[in-house]
Amino acid sequence: MLNKLAASELVLNEDGSVYHLNLLPEDIAEKIILVGDPDRVAKVSKYFDTVEIKKNKREFYTHTGTLRGERITVMSTGIGTENIDIVMNELDALVNIDLKNKEFKTKHSALQLFRMGTCGSVNSDVQVDNMLVTQNVVGLDGLMHFYQDYEFENEFSRNFLEKFPYQKIKPMLYFADWSEELGELYKDAKYHGNTATFPGFYAPQGRQLRLKAIDDKFLETLNDLGVTNFEMETSAIYALSKLLGHQAITVNNVIANRRRGEFSADHHASEKNLITWVLDRIIK
Repeated sequence: MLNKLAASELVLNEDGSVYHLNLLPEDIAEKIILVGDPDRVAKVSKYFDTVEIKKNKREFYTHTGTLRGERITVMSTGIGTENIDIVMNELDALVNIDLKNKEFKTKHSALQLFRMGTCGSVNSDVQVDNMLVTQNVVGLDGLMHFYQDYEFENEFSRNFLEKFPYQKIKPMLYFADWSEELGELYKDAKYHGNTATFPGFYAPQGRQLRLKAIDDKFLETLNDLGVTNFEMETSAIYALSKLLGHQAITVNNVIANRRRGEFSADHHASEKNLITWVLDRIIK
């Protein structure tokens, strides 16, 4: 691989910032909280002691400041693994590519990435308004099949692939798992589970409006294969972190149980509990 990147490969803005995130290397900390909703960025950063950077472009909002004396960043990704593909590659470029010369740095820098989000559960035993940390994840979106050299398997993935009955979807599957080091920060979570990352909100999550989903048993089948919960970003965060040499963890607040038809009675209070719970463990 050539060390020098063409302008078409690493696109920059006029000020030298990465194209979509609109950020310079000095704008981010080593510890980065990833949230989906741009409105959640300010809800997180209000707990920081200081906020020195506020930047945005499209759905990507970034605040960087300090918390208990340590630098920290919170960034919105928007929805879906296609956005995570942008976020992960551009964050990595900020720390591992010389943007001015468009050359790879000789010393690798590893980021710590904390996805903070909400999820639904497919397991009837999981109670809403509780924290669930993702240990294993299956991606149903196919993203990692576009990258060379990505291979991952463990007991969860082998069992899932062996028993997964939907042959049209099966070629899209890929797997990853958490950073055990970051997982230690959240070992007191009520739930640790296996997450499915979906490429959509409706049929992929079993919802049916005017269009029919693949069948009425999809979520139940996933639960039978060991899936605890589902959302739309974690598989790409975990898998790209492994390829790029970063650490990643997802902490979700369960706001819905699809098997029991339950939804959080006050998801705003639930969101606040998630933010403070996660921040208390990122920086002591």
